[in-house]
Amino acid sequence: MKTRVIVVDDSALVRGLLAEIINRQPDMACIGAAADPLAAREMIRSLDPDVITLDVEMPRMDGIDFLSRLMRLRPMPVVMVSTLTERGAEVTLKALELGAVDFVAKPKIGVADGLRQLGQDITDKIRAAARARVRRLAAPAPAPSGMPAGERSPAPTAIGRMSTEKLIFVGASTGGTEATREVLVQLPADAPAVLITQHMPPGFTRSYAARLDGLCRIRVSEAVDGERVLPGHAYIAPGGLHLTVERSGANYIARVRDGEPVNRHKPSVEVLFESAARVVGPNALGVMLTGMGADGAKAMRAMRDAGSWNVAQDEASCVVFGMPREAIAQGAVHEVLPLAQIAARLIERLRSTAGLATTRV
Repeated sequence: MKTRVIVVDDSALVRGLLAEIINRQPDMACIGAAADPLAAREMIRSLDPDVITLDVEMPRMDGIDFLSRLMRLRPMPVVMVSTLTERGAEVTLKALELGAVDFVAKPKIGVADGLRQLGQDITDKIRAAARARVRRLAAPAPAPSGMPAGERSPAPTAIGRMSTEKLIFVGASTGGTEATREVLVQLPADAPAVLITQHMPPGFTRSYAARLDGLCRIRVSEAVDGERVLPGHAYIAPGGLHLTVERSGANYIARVRDGEPVNRHKPSVEVLFESAARVVGPNALGVMLTGMGADGAKAMRAMRDAGSWNVAQDEASCVVFGMPREAIAQGAVHEVLPLAQIAARLIERLRSTAGLATTRV
């Protein structure tokens, strides 16, 4: 059975290119193309696709409004098609929050050539979306009594005095923007430094870091080459560059460098986790979250062999179980947990290794 795809985009050129890219694949077919969400709505009802690709900005109804309604009323796998602009990045992150599985960033100029070059990336993401776990978008919950809407939940208990040698390493791909957010928002302000590789193209990680920084108690930023890695901070690998950690005397230093893709990714989880095994060893805690493929699995095993403590997200809570599954298969993981329990378990582990009670301090 072929994966049946509907393309929704106000550009006839983009609709034609995406249909051509999809129809060249032996395992998928473009069964329809709509110029706006209202036409798409009728097409979805009549054709019942497996996946839709959805433009962000369209006439008659904004792509985000359409996605929000779709995920509440008829949840299905959606791959967003966004532009490489700051506005495009912010809207795309909102789409992922609403339940879109993944996104493709089309270039602002040279769209035809750019999309053709992205052909394998586009079809890989459609394949992943077809297998993804899609959940119905719940209506916004009212704020608890006495708490203004939008205010953060009660602060997690501080970890307490512990070695500044500890570092947390996170790898994620498809579905990972929201999974990483869920882990980070539960960390207290005195958490160890967190280094994150999320598969994301250039132009999107800065907006992503800024969004997380506004939600979390730790500070979140795009990593800068040569900066000191500090507790209470999270550092996200910039799109299109690899992130590693090095020692400089008593300090950890972030290294952000160009290079060849590893496992077809740049940034690559493999590159970050390999540096964790080599530089941090038993002071590292590794976290493998939802994602397609096997990036980082072998290096996570190297982390474990070097003495780190590692956890993977369980299948039921993953959008795509590929990366956690591969890490588990490598024997790299000590525990497999639902996403909602990972941050609490990290805190518990940190307290126990610091010789503190695991009860609240």
